[in-house]
Amino acid sequence: MRYTGLVATLLVAGLSMAASAGEIEGKVSGMKGKSVVYVDTIPGKTFPAPKDHPLIDQKGLMFSPHIVVVQQGTTVDFQNSDNVAHNVFWTAVGNDKKAGHNLGTWPKGEKRSFTFDKPGAVPVLCNVHPEMAGYLIVSPTPYFAESDDSGNYKIKDVPDGSYTLVVWHEGAKNQSKPVTVAGGGKADFTLTK
Repeated sequence: MRYTGLVATLLVAGLSMAASAGEIEGKVSGMKGKSVVYVDTIPGKTFPAPKDHPLIDQKGLMFSPHIVVVQQGTTVDFQNSDNVAHNVFWTAVGNDKKAGHNLGTWPKGEKRSFTFDKPGAVPVLCNVHPEMAGYLIVSPTPYFAESDDSGNYKIKDVPDGSYTLVVWHEGAKNQSKPVTVAGGGKADFTLTK
């Protein structure tokens, strides 16, 4: 009897926790193209690193996809699918120039990996082809989204609470604003250069 009561209590507690997660939605305007919106660092809260390894490919002398957003602690795979040698490097993570790194140069078919332990924007470059550029945005939380081409975004499964929301866009200044999630939250941004 006690066992059944414990299972019922755990089930109700689990359902209550699931019910307290909502979503943040809004629109980013002022700049054309996609933006990344994420919940900034939550004091006292850490998140396990994802097991999946997103892939950034070098194909057609471009980084593909051009913008990738990952959670802090994620290992990203960089692959060369072109018939020429490519390099992958970045000069900083966020504003931290000490976090710059060069993965080296490698031929077609090879892949190299790197774990991003610092949050921030990472301009990804190739020193063999200076016209190549991509962006990796490392979010300190698992609560992030990439907007659609019209600027609409939706971040799902955000626990109820008060947070700081950050928006990044290639060529614009980052912005942040407070948002409260109570089953849902809304935040719109207007970006400038």
